[in-house]
Amino acid sequence: MPTPDSFVRRIRAHLESLSAAERTLANFVLEFPGELASYAGNELAGLAGVSPATVSRFVRRIGYKNYEEARRRVRQEKQTGSPLFQTPTAVRGKTGRVLTHFEQSQANIAATFQRLDESAIAAIAKALIAAPQVLVFGSRSSQGFAVYLRWQIMQVLPRVVALPGAGETLAEHLVNLAQRDVVVVFGTRRQTRQMDTLLQGAQRTGSRILFIGDLASPDCSFATWSIRCDCAGPGLLDNHAAVMAVCDLLATTVVEASGAAGRKRLAAIETIHEDSGDL
Repeated sequence: MPTPDSFVRRIRAHLESLSAAERTLANFVLEFPGELASYAGNELAGLAGVSPATVSRFVRRIGYKNYEEARRRVRQEKQTGSPLFQTPTAVRGKTGRVLTHFEQSQANIAATFQRLDESAIAAIAKALIAAPQVLVFGSRSSQGFAVYLRWQIMQVLPRVVALPGAGETLAEHLVNLAQRDVVVVFGTRRQTRQMDTLLQGAQRTGSRILFIGDLASPDCSFATWSIRCDCAGPGLLDNHAAVMAVCDLLATTVVEASGAAGRKRLAAIETIHEDSGDL
């Protein structure tokens, strides 16, 4: 959602008071507000079919001193990750979009895995296996990563919970946190405030924290382990191929390192599947 002083909110607040030419410009900008950061004032005027003077009057009308100040504000809002401010993918022929996304996914995974340390991944897996409980958190789009990782490692680990659960608050889980527990937090950008609440709670109890974020978001300075993923997208949305690849790496390492106890649990689960005809 736009912030109280956001570029888009300012435009919408002034729509009724704009002249006809200014409203034409406003409607054009509202289609793709992030484009403002890419064009000089006269270029934007040409694209919108208005005069450069209209552009100058428009930005002053919505509360900016000049066009450059408005552009700076848009650049700042682009960094928040809002799809509204991202640039659409340019399609080059029938396979242009497919190839562009494939290459971006490859680049993100390669850059992310080059930063990973073999010993750190092994240490994370060892801590997850030894933990009395594992909490895995992700809000908004990151909830899918939390649910996926939890589903994979719960095949060999008995006490893994994905947060936030339906109808729950974090308090029911924070109250039981202890030092040997592991809290996995997916901190890709545009998280809810619950993330900070969980991180602070884990820090207070001394629980070990695995923070999985992206390069566009602040890192967690007090995390036990931190994995930064390249998530640059070729279009309106972030590309999370590297995050999923990290999930697969962690889950595979945990399953393989769980030893006889993990295999015993996995075998028991498969036996129940067979007996009940679930699959």
